[in-house]
Amino acid sequence: MFDNFILSNNTIRSKSNRQNINHRKVYIETYGCQMNLSDTEIILSLLNDYGFTDTDNVNESDVILINTCSVREHAEKRIYSRLSNLKKYKKTNPGIVIGILGCMAERLRNQLLEKEKLVDLIVGPDEYRKLPALIENTLETGDKGIAVKLSKIETYDDIKPVRKKGISAWVTIMRGCDKFCSFCVVPFTRGRERSRKLNNIISELIELEQNGVKDIWLLGQNVNSYRDGGNDFADLLKLSSKKVHSLRIRFTTSHPYDLSEKLLVTMSESDNICKYIHLPVQSGSDRILKLMNRLYTVKQYVNIIEYARKLMPDIAFSTDIIAGFPTETQEDHQMTLNLMKEIKYDGAYTFAYSPRENTKAYSIDDNVNEEIKRNRLEEIIDLQRKISIEVNTKLIGKTKEIIIESTSKKSDDFLMGRTDCNKPVIIPRFNKKNNTENKIGDTLKIIVTKINSATLFGETLI
Repeated sequence: MFDNFILSNNTIRSKSNRQNINHRKVYIETYGCQMNLSDTEIILSLLNDYGFTDTDNVNESDVILINTCSVREHAEKRIYSRLSNLKKYKKTNPGIVIGILGCMAERLRNQLLEKEKLVDLIVGPDEYRKLPALIENTLETGDKGIAVKLSKIETYDDIKPVRKKGISAWVTIMRGCDKFCSFCVVPFTRGRERSRKLNNIISELIELEQNGVKDIWLLGQNVNSYRDGGNDFADLLKLSSKKVHSLRIRFTTSHPYDLSEKLLVTMSESDNICKYIHLPVQSGSDRILKLMNRLYTVKQYVNIIEYARKLMPDIAFSTDIIAGFPTETQEDHQMTLNLMKEIKYDGAYTFAYSPRENTKAYSIDDNVNEEIKRNRLEEIIDLQRKISIEVNTKLIGKTKEIIIESTSKKSDDFLMGRTDCNKPVIIPRFNKKNNTENKIGDTLKIIVTKINSATLFGETLI
């Protein structure tokens, strides 16, 4: 067995002592969803306050932290592969501390510490306040550290995240999930739902606006179930829209069961709330949806889409789809394809089903073999690619407003911006028509000149 070091409140040192003791460098890699990216910003804040310095160079670090995702088997395999690669740092520097954080830490704590001998720390998503002192103890004594208890109240509402400079920012408004979809480990790795205070969120948004941020994402496992007293998510969106009217506001993720008409009306009435919703459907079969414990039927889901498009004709939708859920038949699969053809999603995140321990679906016989899963997944991907091309083709020749976010990944001569509907657009850095240079942060009118399934390409209008 391993030695546990459980941190008590009495072990926390004063801020002045922390800064005198540390000045060590911490390297963090983040895997998974936007929530993990947001958590890393919280972790950096806690570590910086304790005297640690973050670095982008793993070779100069005293501490290596891997912030992990455990939603799907593939994500966990990537982490195990990365741990194997990190062995070389342990060999050259035996005193280096390597820690696993986040969802995978909570779910596989025993296996990670016992099997992966190079792991020194295991810290779950609700225990990040203990991380600085855990690291310090491991550096000083060599003891293993573990803190993975889930919380019913922790929201990190008082922590100011450390954000890299840029025009976009993630703002977590709630943590955890109460839905218990039969395939999902989130309630077991991130705990039950709890929301941040509305006024604190608004204050954070105002500060981001003052610091030059132009595009924000409100984050939660299920933002639609946000609650602070008598205020729901629609109330938060409406107030955000008024208080930071220069910001473009987006949100993710939405559970269809909790998406209200009030929310859609609020979106339609606010110019700076982006007309885009990521709305996971998972399957087009009512039978499979019931097995998944998704709490809605296909008809109810379609009604949401139709009402949203009635209020906002140009709204864009993306989704999540799981191929090969246990007992899924060819007929069930065809229902999913038919739903995709009916709705015509702008994009989709698609996955082959992988069993997750502790979930209800884990006890269902996974009777869809891997080859069938792969074939069905390929069909879904191929269909969505065709639908995306069809949807995007209709935008050729249209004028769109974008905010430039970054340099293009393929060439410094081009920039990447994003439309209100969350579509990436590539434009030339230099506008030859008026001999000016487009810059990151600019809000521009562009005309779409060509497309592919994932990206629009355009020219700046004078």
